[in-house]
Amino acid sequence: MNAVQTIRTIRRTAKRGFTLVEILIVVIILGILAAIVIPQFTNASNDARKSNVVSQLQTLRAQIELYKLQHKDAIPLLMTGGGGQWDVFTKFTDINGGVAAAKDASHIYGPYYQHPPVNPLAPAATGGDMGAAANGSVGWIYDVATGKVCASGTDSAKYLVEADGSDSATPTW
Repeated sequence: MNAVQTIRTIRRTAKRGFTLVEILIVVIILGILAAIVIPQFTNASNDARKSNVVSQLQTLRAQIELYKLQHKDAIPLLMTGGGGQWDVFTKFTDINGGVAAAKDASHIYGPYYQHPPVNPLAPAATGGDMGAAANGSVGWIYDVATGKVCASGTDSAKYLVEADGSDSATPTW
């Protein structure tokens, strides 16, 4: 074997790899990309929760209107009626708003919901609770005099403004 053949053999068997500087540059670039992308995912999940609340509010308002149509224009007693906050919506009712667990000859209306809706902006323990004011312990705020409903916001002691997803000290019916 001559010298030229030996050099060719060494070149063929030499292993190639990345240098430490090249690896560091790649790691720095990945870090910069992660710093840009991760906050966008956080905002996207908050926006999704707010959109979910707005959608649930629309459904809840529609169910309140349906209840009123079926019950002689009476406002559902979501906070005080039937033995539980949501009984008039999760069980069967008669024309006067009386609640029964099973459908019978007089309890022909409902249920309007399979289970109480949960406000995803509120803490899990209180997200399905209904109250008269946003006080940190309810997910939904309900005016029993008018039948209007709104949601507590990202600050559970304030009200969600549906138009822009912000929080307000006053309800936005």
